[in-house]
Amino acid sequence: MKDEHEDADGVPTNGNPEQAKASAAKRGGTRAEERIAELDTAGASLSARIDELTEQLEAAEQRAEEAEAGWQRARADYANLKRRTEEQQAEAAGLAGDRLLIRVLDLADDFDLAVEHVPADAKDSPWVGGITAIDRKLRALLEAEGIEDMGGEGEPFDPQTQQAISYEDTADVPDGTVIKVLQRGFTIRGRVLRPALVAVARNDG
Repeated sequence: MKDEHEDADGVPTNGNPEQAKASAAKRGGTRAEERIAELDTAGASLSARIDELTEQLEAAEQRAEEAEAGWQRARADYANLKRRTEEQQAEAAGLAGDRLLIRVLDLADDFDLAVEHVPADAKDSPWVGGITAIDRKLRALLEAEGIEDMGGEGEPFDPQTQQAISYEDTADVPDGTVIKVLQRGFTIRGRVLRPALVAVARNDG
C-alpha cells in the first residue's frame, strides 16, 4: 500500500504539500524536456532522411536522363546505319544493273555493225532478216528500260556526256563541234549510262 507521505512516483514528501508540488513540477518539466528532445532528434533524423532520399531521387533522375539520351543516340545511330546500308545496297544493285545494261549495249552495237556491213548480195537472205529482227527487238527492250540514245553529232562537245577520242582540223563547223559519233552514248532515266565516243572539230575560229 502506498505511503500517504509519498508522491505518485514513491518519492517521500514527509507530508509537505509544497514539497510534493515542487517534486511534481520538477518531474513534469523533465519529461517535457525529454519529449522535446526526442521530437527534435526525430525531426533532425527525418530531415536528414528527406535530404538523403532527395539526393537519391535526383541521382536516379539523372541516370534515367542519361539512359534515355543514350537510347536515343543508339536509335539514331541504328537508323543512320540502316539508311546507309540500304543506300549502299541500292547503289550496289544499281551498279550491277548498269554493268549488265552496258554489256547489252555493246552486244547491240555488234548487231548494228553486222547489219550495216551485210554484203549487198546477202541483204535478202532469211538469215540476215533474222539478225535484223533480233537487233530491233534488242533496241526495243533497251528503250523499254528507259535507255535513250544521246545523239550528239553537229552539237557542241559536252564533256559531261561525251568523251573526245579524236580532234579534226576543219573550218566547216565551229570549233568544239562534234563532227562524228564513233560510239553512241546512252542515258537511263535522265543520267548517263554510257558516254558517247566522238570526234571533235578544231579550228582557229
